[in-house]
Amino acid sequence: MTNISSNVEFGWFIPTTGDGAYIGVQPERESTLDYMLQVAKAAEDGGFTFALIPTGGVCTDAWVVGSAIAAHTKILKPLVAMRPGLIGPVLAARMAASLDQISNGRALVNVVTGGSPDDLIATGDPLAHKHDERYDRTLEFLQIVKGVWTNSARASQGESKSRVATYASTERLDYSGKYYQLEGAISYPAPVSHPHPPLYFGGSSPAGKRVAAQVADVYLMWAEPLEWIKEQIHEVETYRHELHGQAGGSRLRYGLRAQVVVRETEEEAWEAARKIISKVSPADLEVAKQRVARTDATNQTRQNELWKQSQSDDFVIGPNLWAGLSAIRGGGAVAFVGTPEQISDRLLEFVDIGISSFVLSGYPHLEEATRFGESVLPLLKEKLARARFHHV
Repeated sequence: MTNISSNVEFGWFIPTTGDGAYIGVQPERESTLDYMLQVAKAAEDGGFTFALIPTGGVCTDAWVVGSAIAAHTKILKPLVAMRPGLIGPVLAARMAASLDQISNGRALVNVVTGGSPDDLIATGDPLAHKHDERYDRTLEFLQIVKGVWTNSARASQGESKSRVATYASTERLDYSGKYYQLEGAISYPAPVSHPHPPLYFGGSSPAGKRVAAQVADVYLMWAEPLEWIKEQIHEVETYRHELHGQAGGSRLRYGLRAQVVVRETEEEAWEAARKIISKVSPADLEVAKQRVARTDATNQTRQNELWKQSQSDDFVIGPNLWAGLSAIRGGGAVAFVGTPEQISDRLLEFVDIGISSFVLSGYPHLEEATRFGESVLPLLKEKLARARFHHV
């Protein structure tokens, strides 16, 4: 291995739209607070350190769920969505800093620039049909968020002061851009995390990658074959070097969003994977295919293309890598399918090309979090430790 990170992290997924062993049908379990907390605690007990909370029209609000999870766990970090265009940057900065404070530095921020066209229209985004402009707006948005965070953190350093005194001494931010004009912007409280809660950022288009190269801490991609991911990393690094010279600016980490289906034997794993989509009707399958096809998101277009290219191979796109869920489930639908040994080896191959953050999920999420945590994570961590030892 050539690129072993000492801080590879593993996150799980909180199902806020219902859960079960099958997709494309009515969920077997409602996403009650009790159930979502069960999933969060199972992930924490299984060795995951953070949890992605999705956002979108049918999702329970990520900030509300994230606050509840933070209150009922000890180490699990909620990864919640900031959505430029649907919320103001100063208010978003205050919300994230507040979550960071009450969770004692456990807030993670997922910057979601786009989404489905239907959702963007329904939520009143004036740039719903203007893909690249949404990323231009995101850049301004994050410049403001990071600016007010920096100012509030600076005011909170040093000698202890009252809240009123800290607020009064905080430097105000003026900003004049195409999408935002602010005078005297200020955010309170200051984040606990230094220098601020990490910004996770997705977007596979050139516009998205350019913004990620400027402001992100973790660049997230939906799972694809190794060579496709290597190309994406290379493209982002090229933008970073263009922006910052050979130094490349501050270090950018890379993350992968994927599904997992792990069983004791490979045959059992493939049977379990195909079972997930076994109950969807042909009519519902066609509706789902049309829905994911109506997108201007480059990452979803890439997932659609993988699904089409692999139809003749039963949607197998690489060793233990399957795109069969993509026709029904939008987003990061590609799955790692196999035994603990196989999946740990496949994940290590992605670590070797630069991935250090994995956001995983499986159906149903409660049982799969426990199964993966018990069978794969210990093996994977052991292999990572050995690889780092030999790399030194």
